[in-house]
Amino acid sequence: MKKTILVASLFAATAAQADERFAVFDLGSLDTLNALGASDQVVGLPKQILPEYLSAFETDDYADLGGLRSPDLDALAESEPSLIVYTGRQGEWKEEFEEAAPLFEASLSGDDYLAAFDDNVRTLGEHAGLEEKAESALETLHEEIETQREALASAPRTLVIMHNDGNYSLSEHPVIHDVLGIDKQQMPESAETETFGERSFTRLSPEAIAEIDPERLLVIDRSAAIGQTPLDADTLRQQLADAGADSAEVAVLSPELWYLSGGGLQSLGLQIEEVVSALATQP
Repeated sequence: MKKTILVASLFAATAAQADERFAVFDLGSLDTLNALGASDQVVGLPKQILPEYLSAFETDDYADLGGLRSPDLDALAESEPSLIVYTGRQGEWKEEFEEAAPLFEASLSGDDYLAAFDDNVRTLGEHAGLEEKAESALETLHEEIETQREALASAPRTLVIMHNDGNYSLSEHPVIHDVLGIDKQQMPESAETETFGERSFTRLSPEAIAEIDPERLLVIDRSAAIGQTPLDADTLRQQLADAGADSAEVAVLSPELWYLSGGGLQSLGLQIEEVVSALATQP
């Protein structure tokens, strides 16, 4: 009798989780729910800017909750979520979100990016009633990461930069340096670091990049990701050539993938593929 009651209780708990209604303001979490097969549990998301690989969420089956930094609170309430997934980008609306539903803060914080990523996938899997599927997906992903880390052990000297409105700054992206183990480059004295609030930026001119002398230059184009004027890669190559860094091979990474939807099961796999391709012997 006790066993029957226990099984019934477990079934009821799983069913309750499977009925979770997600309002998702984090595209990485949306990506993960999609990969786990829980897209039918998503009730709303910000449709202002969606990467192409998540375009299936543009349909009327999902409420449009505004932008990543400009949530539509009326649409959120009307979607009647049971859980709101958000990050620091929406931090100033936390109190308003709490009035609509319980919250899950999905920011990947701390010193161990991959551990935080794993925790997010497991938490979303639990809420969706898909714990086993989440564990299986993580196991497959970790095997791929180990394979690619070994393949990249002798990768060319690599520098990662962010482009924003014609300016360049250092990007020590955790997927590249922490997950894949690509060595960071030492900054020259000419590279200036500026602090704005709690964030610091190391500006990099073409001349500073020439001093670093990378063999591969990976570019994350913030401007393109947010709908502004994208980087002209040929202009960057000419700037580097004029500064004496004409031997650096330039690879522009997929802007939306790296700036908007990172931190998801699909996006991390896609990011790994892009880095491996960019750091191949012949780019």
